[in-house]
Amino acid sequence: MDGHRFTTVGEIAPRASRSVRTRPSTRLPDTPIALPDGRIRRKVRAVVTVVRYALRVGVVLACLSGVGAGVAAPARAAAAGFATELSGLPTEFTAGDGVETVSAVVSRRDGGCVKVRWSMVLTVQGLRLDQVRMDRVEETGLFPLEIRTEGSTARLTDRQLDPGTLCPGRTVTARYRVAFAEDVTRGSVTLAAEAYDPQSRLLARQAATREVIGAGADATPPGAVPTPDEPSADPTDEPLEPAGVDEEAEPSEEVVAEVPPAAGGRPVSSSGGFGVVQAAFLLGALLLSLGVGLLLRLRHLTRTADDGGPGPGLDFERAVPPQRGWGLLRR
Repeated sequence: MDGHRFTTVGEIAPRASRSVRTRPSTRLPDTPIALPDGRIRRKVRAVVTVVRYALRVGVVLACLSGVGAGVAAPARAAAAGFATELSGLPTEFTAGDGVETVSAVVSRRDGGCVKVRWSMVLTVQGLRLDQVRMDRVEETGLFPLEIRTEGSTARLTDRQLDPGTLCPGRTVTARYRVAFAEDVTRGSVTLAAEAYDPQSRLLARQAATREVIGAGADATPPGAVPTPDEPSADPTDEPLEPAGVDEEAEPSEEVVAEVPPAAGGRPVSSSGGFGVVQAAFLLGALLLSLGVGLLLRLRHLTRTADDGGPGPGLDFERAVPPQRGWGLLRR
């Protein structure tokens, strides 16, 4: 036919398919996959172990600090606005020569009124604690005391608050009767009066040291045969130098670890410092806070694991589809 072109059979053959190479998809899935149960359990056990040991250490430190505070606790910083004085102290104590009365007086410059609890710390050198007798007395008689000893130090604390009330312009006084056994030869005693409020906060502290002399201190000990060229004193019983008979110490505001000496017949004030007990309390509180934080962390971790999600901070651990090589994509 004129002007018409027929298509041959070869021209209408189906078009061959074309292959295109593509890279495998490395896109992470939208939903994160949780860690295996075994790994979560190991992390939980590790956190529980840390918390357990932290709590144990905190409890032990708290117990040790409580025992240390009850028996001759170190001096603490006194509160501002309070002052304490010791009166009635002799120049030196004489063993077996009757009873001496020592008074501790606390005063306040400003503020309101507060009740007071007294605590007397007694430290001896050159004699034993069982050679000292001390009583707390009031107008009605003996005042009940709680006595604790450690080595050569004894703490006598009132079981009750003082009957008086401390106010600006008014004082509260505690009287103590002190006596020494007749068998004391020579030594020294340090008295530290501490005034506390009902919450056991140190208001003021004052200390004084005096020499204790026995009736036979200068006598020749039995069995010793003195010679004209040798002194008759026993070399094993040398007199201790009194800390506050010939020298006068001025009050200091610095933190001291030891009670300063007192001048003869005059009170000396001293302020306490930061001791081992307070450091133990702070360390115990720090460990307890750490334990509480770890418990909260553990709770959050276990709750997230139960909900089916990944643990905190583990979002990067996702499943990656396997690599299957090059694929064919039809178009």
